Amino acid sequence: MPSRTLEPVQELHDAPLAPLTTFRLGGPATRLITATTDDEVIAVVREADETGTPLLLIGGGSNLVIGDKGFEGTALVIATKGYSLDGTRLELAAGEVWTDAVARTVEAGLAGIECLAGIPGSAGATPIQNVGAYGQEVSSTITEVVAYDRRTGETVTLANEDCAFSYRHSRFKSDPERYVVLRVRFSLEDAGGLSAPLRYAETARALGVEAGDRVPLASARDTVLKLRAGKGMVLDPEDHDTWSAGSFFTNPILTDTDFATFRARVRDRLGDGVEPPAYPAGEGRTKTSAAWLIDKAGFTKGYGDGPARISTKHTLALTNRGSATTEDLLALAREVVSGVREAFGITLVNEPVTVGVSL
Repeated sequence: MPSRTLEPVQELHDAPLAPLTTFRLGGPATRLITATTDDEVIAVVREADETGTPLLLIGGGSNLVIGDKGFEGTALVIATKGYSLDGTRLELAAGEVWTDAVARTVEAGLAGIECLAGIPGSAGATPIQNVGAYGQEVSSTITEVVAYDRRTGETVTLANEDCAFSYRHSRFKSDPERYVVLRVRFSLEDAGGLSAPLRYAETARALGVEAGDRVPLASARDTVLKLRAGKGMVLDPEDHDTWSAGSFFTNPILTDTDFATFRARVRDRLGDGVEPPAYPAGEGRTKTSAAWLIDKAGFTKGYGDGPARISTKHTLALTNRGSATTEDLLALAREVVSGVREAFGITLVNEPVTVGVSL
């Protein structure tokens, strides 16, 4: 692999992308550049836009499914660093490792993102997906996102209300070719060393408290890490259950009419006494569980006999057992989507971003 160091970035050609993703899948990029400052990021993006070169942004690689043929264009690794804490105000550079940032806020005694511990990836990806888990979402603490606007060629600051956050979605995700996240700003809470009120029943049960209670920050974080590890959701190179993108499908949100139809399908298939998971998701809407759907459609933990299989720890994670290709993974994903649709009339939507491929 020929390489050279440019001023001020490192550039590689015909560079493997698989090692930069948690799936460890995908072919090479024509050109791979690593940028360590905001100015470097902007310069590479501008060059790509001015020359009409396809551009792939890579942070922690925990939400990418890259095709086996790779990426014909420039892949930009955003490796910027910056952690600034001023009272309860936190600013993170896009390239900061998210799990490390969460740990530092817990050590500083600040609440708001402690239940997002263990989520792989970079800080810059969190507003794009509106990352959430165990009763917390980043949208509840993000105050501003600093981004490069590729349409205007300017750096802009978007307030929370301008980010159009919703469940696993945002303005950045709906218009992926426009913004490059550079920095994310949060407002955290000083609750005297205690967590934010626990909103997730499983976390509260594991801690022996009631939903809505507060617990010591370190206890909340450690409990979430244990829960995630038990589901194969904490990265471990020795554990193929973590060779994944975490939750591969989002939890479906249904209208009241669609949910009633779904409940009827559940009763027909599983019996009158079976009720599907149901969580309020705004007026006239109900969220159900993708993991439950997958399991009840017959795709249990460990399902599959090829190099890509469902995790042995969690039905929502599709995994690379070590020798899979992206096509192996997609074949499994399509099988799951088809099976759930046939069983319950619901079409699952993939959470990871696909590059050069689609379900």
